[in-house]
Amino acid sequence: MKFLQNIPPYLFFTGKGGVGKTSISCATAIRLAELGKQVLLVSTDPASNVGQVFDQTIGNTIHPVNSVPGLSALEIDPQEAAQQYRARIVDPIKGLLPEDVVKSISEQLSGACTTEIAAFDEFTGLLTDVSLLTRFDHIIFDTAPTGHTIRLLQLPGAWSSFIESNPGGASCLGPMAGLEKQREQYAHAVEALSDPERTRLVLVSRLQKSTLQEVARTHEELAMIGLKSQYLVINGVLPATEAEHDILAAAIWQREQEALANLSAGLSELPTDTLLLQPLNMVGVPALKGLLNTHSEALPCPVTNAMHPPENLSLSGMVDDIARSEHGLIMLMGKGGVGKTTMAAAIAVRLADRGFDVHLTTSDPAAHLSTTLNGSLNNLQVSRINPHDETERYRQHILETKGRDLDEAGKRLLEEDLRSPCTEEIAVFQAFSRVIREAGKRFVVMDTAPTGHTLLLLDATGAYHREIAKKMGNKGHFTTPMMQLQDPARTKVLLVTLPETTPVLEAVNLQADLERAGIHPWGWIINNSLSIADTHSPLLCQRARQELPQIEAVKHQHASRVALVPVLASEPTGIEKLRALTS
Repeated sequence: MKFLQNIPPYLFFTGKGGVGKTSISCATAIRLAELGKQVLLVSTDPASNVGQVFDQTIGNTIHPVNSVPGLSALEIDPQEAAQQYRARIVDPIKGLLPEDVVKSISEQLSGACTTEIAAFDEFTGLLTDVSLLTRFDHIIFDTAPTGHTIRLLQLPGAWSSFIESNPGGASCLGPMAGLEKQREQYAHAVEALSDPERTRLVLVSRLQKSTLQEVARTHEELAMIGLKSQYLVINGVLPATEAEHDILAAAIWQREQEALANLSAGLSELPTDTLLLQPLNMVGVPALKGLLNTHSEALPCPVTNAMHPPENLSLSGMVDDIARSEHGLIMLMGKGGVGKTTMAAAIAVRLADRGFDVHLTTSDPAAHLSTTLNGSLNNLQVSRINPHDETERYRQHILETKGRDLDEAGKRLLEEDLRSPCTEEIAVFQAFSRVIREAGKRFVVMDTAPTGHTLLLLDATGAYHREIAKKMGNKGHFTTPMMQLQDPARTKVLLVTLPETTPVLEAVNLQADLERAGIHPWGWIINNSLSIADTHSPLLCQRARQELPQIEAVKHQHASRVALVPVLASEPTGIEKLRALTS
């Protein structure tokens, strides 16, 4: 394994939810401990299950792992860290500022940015604590800081006083309030992350086109900010032996090999390892040791796997329920790589086939709706919101309005702020707002909607919603985009996920964010399910059985409406294949 050779003191694993970061980081920690190294495993993953993996309570202090001599572990709870972080900022101003101002600040600190920065605040202490390296040979981090977080931390410290007097033009710097005292520590942490003698960053991915595209963007973003010591681990690769006697397994294997052969230029230059798809959950030391093996073991062949979903789990039934309203906004949300573009296109095609006027739109830079549709259809209009163009338009508007009366120093700070990561989300939301108005007369299907954090931020700052409400008062009827998103009669939010532990938990967290913004998801789509696929592959059948607890949890704990979509032998591109998803 290339990523295990000549490992520096710090090792970071990063990647989107569900790709296997925790399993690989735990397996690596075990391997190093067995080589006689003293190892500390640190998790900052909101979906962390390190304690479950080792069958013991870990918690937020360093604990020895009982089953692995030489290994200790620590779980940083991002939500708890965020709560303490909010309290440090908000408690001192209670009673000093008006209640509505305190409430607005609290809302700004309730989103994903705050959680990211609070977690970073916790583990920078570990990165800069020299004494830890006298106790441990290696410190392994499950979930590295994102490029988004580091870009925020690299913005000038002088923004703090600026944002207090100019909150209307700011994008997402509110969560950074109170950080100026630790800026020197953060600078040392970012320096450590950028030093290949001290740090190695491992990008973890699955061998899927959309996931690899997202990893390629992460690679480029991190390289641009100085984190260039990167390795690539592709996890969950189907063994060729599984493809010999099963149509679905053969199709998956062929797709994976094509994706591997067509890695982006940036990723293809990285030292790369591949890990085989495992039949069992990665719980317990024996299972984790097997993860780093380069060969697969033969499994008993099952009689059959396919089961037929109940009627209320079909995507066609869900779309038929949507059609009863005859118009409205259908907004698909979820993490990258879960299939939002395909699901949005399939829903739009079925609605258009039923004779409805439909506008399908996306803001995803990696989405290729024209490729997914591969044709045209009566009643269906397709458009794409260009995030780059919309962001530039938004920046210019803010500079010309909010920045008009600022001095040169203020303008420079405002320009810095507008280069922060949330600016794009807000700009795209404003572009979406123009499209939302169409939903009163037709169906508008949106792929890649703004995150719950962005919606919270917009509502908290009141840049549009409250300004209009204040101007209108009781003088007349009005509807803002936020009000439309909060109205279940006008908007149906569909969360798209995969039938795996981490993607489901990420969707649960997204749902909580949306509900804090007053937006209640209408339904969930569980995509790429093996449990209803037609396969006789022993490995895929074992994987299918492991999906069932996640599917049951979504049905009975998280969603009132659920659609289950199977893994398909061929990519669902083209009108006819999209129709098959809702047949």
